[in-house]
Amino acid sequence: MDASQYSRLTFVERVDVSDELAIFRLRANTPVDFTPGQYATIGLKNGDQDRPLLRPYSVVSPPGCTELEFFIERVDDGALTPRLWNLDKGANLWMRDKIVGRFTLDPNRSHHLMAATVTGVGPYVSIVRDQLRECRAGRLDAPDSMLVLHGASRSWELGTYLDELQSLAARMDWFEYVPTVSRPWEDPDWDGECGRVEDVLRKHLDAASFAPSDSAAYTCGHPKMIDKAQGILQRAGFEEEAIHEEKYFVERNGGG
Repeated sequence: MDASQYSRLTFVERVDVSDELAIFRLRANTPVDFTPGQYATIGLKNGDQDRPLLRPYSVVSPPGCTELEFFIERVDDGALTPRLWNLDKGANLWMRDKIVGRFTLDPNRSHHLMAATVTGVGPYVSIVRDQLRECRAGRLDAPDSMLVLHGASRSWELGTYLDELQSLAARMDWFEYVPTVSRPWEDPDWDGECGRVEDVLRKHLDAASFAPSDSAAYTCGHPKMIDKAQGILQRAGFEEEAIHEEKYFVERNGGG
């Protein structure tokens, strides 16, 4: 394999969220720079092929870290993710040197509504963590307002980000987090919001009082959620250029 266009990563940890969801932490040899919201293309050596077997995943970590975090869904008949679940600690992975993507914070708006299903919260966590770090370092006097709507079938599928983002929302006046579950009958201890993301979007958009003229909206995750949420946002007065999307497809027949 020609390794000249790739960086070597070391598998550090997998935190299981459910049977099909896990948080992966990988270590790079040097700090990795990118814009929060972008994705890295990572994978494993692919036999005798010149290129590794690669898939794109949004980076959950803030930029400038040596530890990269990813929230990944396993596709049982996929080509890559079953192999990721079988990795031993210390195993090598490969990452394309260039981290790319345009799903980043809109610099022309100061209020940001972010809607996600399950792993789609990844780019938002990177963005929020980066702004928190800038605030703590004294480099940001007027942080942007951010509202994250995060949906899953059951609460545990929200991962460790449920506790992290709830704790942050309790401490920071510029941040609000609304987790919601669509199958509360399978999650009897859940006492939070219920319904799909698009079912609760308008309610919390109105409560946040985000003026469309100074707000950007982001939708990430399941394509059906994105399509429905964007219709709601357009009817609420958001301009087309202020609505951003990142669709996550669960590929079959060799994908994943």
